[in-house]
Amino acid sequence: MEYIMQPWPWYVSGPLIALTMAILVLLGKRFGMSSNLRTICSIAGAGKASDFFRFDWKSQQWNLIVALGVGIGGFIAANYLTVDETVLIHGQSLKKLQELGFSSAGTSYMPLEFFSNEAFYDPGTIAILLIGGFLVGFGARYAGGCTSGHAISGLSNLQLPSLIAVLGFFAGGLFMIHFLFPLLFS
Repeated sequence: MEYIMQPWPWYVSGPLIALTMAILVLLGKRFGMSSNLRTICSIAGAGKASDFFRFDWKSQQWNLIVALGVGIGGFIAANYLTVDETVLIHGQSLKKLQELGFSSAGTSYMPLEFFSNEAFYDPGTIAILLIGGFLVGFGARYAGGCTSGHAISGLSNLQLPSLIAVLGFFAGGLFMIHFLFPLLFS
């Protein structure tokens, strides 16, 4: 009998996230992935060019270990725990994506139109990825953190700014997928 790997159910993974956050709150730590970029830039000497990068980066070493763990965990999950690389997408969403030109929708984990090597030969795709990356980075810095920092850490600390940021992230995502995405790819 073949064993098929399934994602952990919410009632296992949710409490594990809550336990991790409780430990971080008790230790006085704040979790967020985008802060690792600031730490790495500070380690590389960016503090010479900007006051923003002048801080005690050694106090953030634990968060770099979390980021390393995410990378290692992602590698293990993708290469050893994943049976099928396709993502189950609702039929209507699949049809809409295919109408917009994403023929790989439903057949690969990420859209090959953006993430295959051939995508980097198209100047339009490169422009969208660069602009999108800049906007995500700017937005995370402007909001004082990324989605994981606000949605997991900030909300678990009952911070109103994090609630506002999370609402903004969701509203921005909905606006992008329902209005801008069809304009860009129709």
